[in-house]
Amino acid sequence: MTVRLKDFYADWCGPCKTQDPILEEMEEDLNGDVEFEKIDVEAEQEVANEYQVRSLPTLVIENDDGVVERFIGVTQRDELETAIEKAGA
Repeated sequence: MTVRLKDFYADWCGPCKTQDPILEEMEEDLNGDVEFEKIDVEAEQEVANEYQVRSLPTLVIENDDGVVERFIGVTQRDELETAIEKAGA
């Protein structure tokens, strides 16, 4: 089963910059077990609308069955790892 973490962000978003190092470290540590995707809401408004993103940062964890969990605002690593495990990674 493929597990994806979609990171909805914007360049002007301060909290997004706080979230970045957490996600970068996780991506390195999880080494391909989870697909990380950064989505610039300015450039990809259709995707942001599809996921009903209203606040930034928004992190969506999904697997082949669909969305497993959604986080709004800066989210700590342990919360994200728990959701990723629940998604099947």
